[in-house]
Amino acid sequence: MGVDGKSGNVEVFFYEKGEEGRTFCKVCPQFCNIGPGKRGFCRVRENRDGVLYATNYGLCTAYAMDPIEKKPLYHFHPGSLILSLGTLGCNLRCGFCQNWEIAHGDPRSVYLSPREAVGAALAARREGRECVGLAYTYSEPFMWYEYVYDTAILAREKGLKNVLVTNGYVNPDPLRKLLPYIDAMNIDVKAFTDKFYHKTCAGRLDPVLKTVEAAAGECHVEITTLLVTGLNDSPEEVKSLARWLSGIRRDIPLHFSRYFPNYKFDLSPTPRETMIMARDTALEYLDYVYIGNAPELDGGKTKCPDCSSVLIDRRGYQTRVAGLEGDICAGCGRKVNVVVQ
Repeated sequence: MGVDGKSGNVEVFFYEKGEEGRTFCKVCPQFCNIGPGKRGFCRVRENRDGVLYATNYGLCTAYAMDPIEKKPLYHFHPGSLILSLGTLGCNLRCGFCQNWEIAHGDPRSVYLSPREAVGAALAARREGRECVGLAYTYSEPFMWYEYVYDTAILAREKGLKNVLVTNGYVNPDPLRKLLPYIDAMNIDVKAFTDKFYHKTCAGRLDPVLKTVEAAAGECHVEITTLLVTGLNDSPEEVKSLARWLSGIRRDIPLHFSRYFPNYKFDLSPTPRETMIMARDTALEYLDYVYIGNAPELDGGKTKCPDCSSVLIDRRGYQTRVAGLEGDICAGCGRKVNVVVQ
């Protein structure tokens, strides 16, 4: 397959052909059994005469030059910009989806080849903008797998960074194939119970945990959890999540985002007291914990776990590296989990 294959004409990498023209998608744990003329759970993989195609290859529904902190990535090239691309489709059905118009709707899209995407990021650099690379985001990038893979290879060849902002709901083989070209991931761990994933997202927790474990050994990883009022915001669940993460690496940054009503959910916004509780609880196990969607709580500063010096000062998306010398705290000399080169 060439890197400029047109949308709708690119065969899926990971699937098997079955009897009577059926196809068995193996990209994610939904393991869709797709009959001829039908599409999978994600709405973007289509069986055409026994061959499974990615119908969204190159289809870009959202395109922006974003601060890296918006992903959110607070410990990966802080203060830089990244060209962010998204498509339609998702392999979960979260009732509180924040980007449902893209993930579950039928937004307008334009065709953007891998070469054009990489060229746009390089052009931004030539214009003097601090663009570090490309982020595959907004909807689920693993449902854009073939396009992300092709684009990430080209980006790496040109010295650009590749970032995935993902729900982590992917099978091990596709993840292993892509990871060598990925520099950073923000993985959305939506809750720490299988019940929540089953009832609220139409998925399972375990594959996401396996993705976090695998990715943490290969690239920079940060975690986001949207705290939904009364569903995944108990002190016990927050503690379980933080304790589990600390068993992988204590210095994995964890972002708690404040929920607001969206898509099919009309629960009240997460109480500010809950956000503070979650941060304080998680800090018993993790070095870096942040609060998002609540700027009044001033939860975006990066502080040294040893001497409490402010290492990176943030006000909204305005970022100032204040107390770092490379990846070392200027105050006490502690090594910090931050990627600056």
